[in-house]
Amino acid sequence: MSLRRLRAGELLASVGAACVIVSLFVPAYESPTGRLDAWDTFGPGVALLIIAAITALVLVVGSIAERSTAVPVAAAVWSVPFGLAAVIAALVRVLERPDHATSLAAGAWLALAGALAILLGAWQSMRDEHSSLYEPAKPEPRPRPAPGGPESGAAGTLESPPS
Repeated sequence: MSLRRLRAGELLASVGAACVIVSLFVPAYESPTGRLDAWDTFGPGVALLIIAAITALVLVVGSIAERSTAVPVAAAVWSVPFGLAAVIAALVRVLERPDHATSLAAGAWLALAGALAILLGAWQSMRDEHSSLYEPAKPEPRPRPAPGGPESGAAGTLESPPS
């Protein structure tokens, strides 16, 4: 477990996840009845934002905890579509105000910024293939076949079947 394994993509995705999580508790809209946060206007858009934050956190934890690259790569692959869905959901939440809201507050913009950071961080994590972060593979060399042996493909080593 080492934080040095985190690359720029994972760091950006973790910042995005933090923004999305904070945006759930910060007022997102102002209405005549008061301020509304994500829990007051819970719907599919908020659920997508939560799922994107979870996949980004899985990407970060997988990068820190796993010795192989399989889990971080799989998490990055899944974070991209969920990040894209979260960006679309956050855009819809910014453009379409629920419950007769009169204006936007910081929570809506924070959710949009976090969703964008998750998408870009996951994309960057898939693009970044620094081999220096992981221990390089050291396969044993294959033994070379002896000259003229059956593995060299020399003529006359195989008998043809009787006819």
